[in-house]
Amino acid sequence: MKLTRTNTITPETVVAVTGSTGGIGRAAAIEFARYGATVALLARGTAGLRGAAAEVERAGGRAIAIPTDLADPEQVEGAVDRIEQEAGPIDIWVNDGFTSVFAPFDKIRPAEYRRVTEVSYLGYVYATMAVLPRMKERGRGTIVHVGSALAYRGIPLQSAYCGAKHAVQGFHEALRCELLHEHSPIKVTMVQMPAVNSPQFSWVLSRLPRQAQPVPPIYQPEVAGRAVVYAAQHPSRREYWVGGSTMGTLAANAVAPGLLDRYLARTGFKSQQTQQPHDPDQPANLWEPADQERDFGTHGMFDDTSTDRSVQLWASQHHGMLGAAAAGAALLAVGIGRQLAR
Repeated sequence: MKLTRTNTITPETVVAVTGSTGGIGRAAAIEFARYGATVALLARGTAGLRGAAAEVERAGGRAIAIPTDLADPEQVEGAVDRIEQEAGPIDIWVNDGFTSVFAPFDKIRPAEYRRVTEVSYLGYVYATMAVLPRMKERGRGTIVHVGSALAYRGIPLQSAYCGAKHAVQGFHEALRCELLHEHSPIKVTMVQMPAVNSPQFSWVLSRLPRQAQPVPPIYQPEVAGRAVVYAAQHPSRREYWVGGSTMGTLAANAVAPGLLDRYLARTGFKSQQTQQPHDPDQPANLWEPADQERDFGTHGMFDDTSTDRSVQLWASQHHGMLGAAAAGAALLAVGIGRQLAR
């Protein structure tokens, strides 16, 4: 597949998605499969990989399930080798895998902090290290980093995850500058996500008194999955924003970060917990996969309060059209003003 400013996904396209057994990664894998692509699924959970592979096949794609711990660079390199041996050169790589700990900072142990960082940040780095040289050698390829509004704006109870996402953002920007300097045909883009109805809230390591939840408004994984595929098809943009909450958060943080600190100090603890007590027997996927024996699926437990559309995502994808419309409206207003003045 020749990659240009706009990528065409076909049955010959080879895609790899990390963290693909639930949430955004799984939704994106299924969306790629709708084009008939071969989709390599990288994650740790055996049952989750089986379930995701079956859904990819039902959607019309070919699935290759590869158990991989993203914190181990040798496993990641081995996964890249296997994909290219079984399916051919990788055209699109999606970095999405992560883990987290929901707890105040002083209740997170050093080893847990290190593990979150190794998976959620260094996992992106290791995967990019493994696949980028091959893409450069072929002179084609696209890498999509799945980010978050938390890549710009930290919130309480998620210090390890926020730190990892901030690191991914810096890594993405530095890498993109280097590729531009080299006039490289390889494209790298990032998709900043809102709160998503992911199964992670059923398996995240939590030390909160009540059940952890995403900060509303909550979006269904399919919204995010479609955004990832669109970004892979249009990778020349440095980043995309999904959800009005992402846009609002980043705008507020740019204008008044101190006020946002105080607002989140008041609301951030309550908004990330339901009224239900935390289940002490809930699985935790920090060290071992929670979906080794059970497939949690694409969605989490918040279907009743999640939306399946994002007007802001459409705006992010059509910023040129909107800019032209705004400019046209401004010119029209100037013209009307002059007529009235006459």
